[in-house]
Amino acid sequence: MPLSIDSYLGVQQDSLNVQSKRMEVLAKNLANADTPNYKAQDIDFRAALAQAGSPGASLQMTNTATGHISNSATAADGNVDLSSALKYRTPLAPSIDGNTVDTQMEQAAFAENTVRYQATLQFLTGSLKDLMTAITGQ
Repeated sequence: MPLSIDSYLGVQQDSLNVQSKRMEVLAKNLANADTPNYKAQDIDFRAALAQAGSPGASLQMTNTATGHISNSATAADGNVDLSSALKYRTPLAPSIDGNTVDTQMEQAAFAENTVRYQATLQFLTGSLKDLMTAITGQ
């Protein structure tokens, strides 16, 4: 039975995609730290990973023409839409202007996500090196 590269890499590929999206959300929060009435958001990693790794998630329909019916499960770029895993943060100390971004919490979450992203990259690198060793026999 042939082994596909997706099944070999397992959940690491989906994990990398979700962590990348989370990094974008956290960076957006930090960029809007001084914007009045901005509500900080975060991605529920477990829900997003479950959604991204669900059977058939990589086989989503994509719109190739404007007349096609849109599919709410996919984003415009064909990736799985993680908007259902996107949640608003509950502020510990809301500000007077309605902004819920706590820059120290956001920076800590960004640093933690960066470490997890690097670890996932190292796992993927190790898996690909093992695969190259198996292919070349060295």
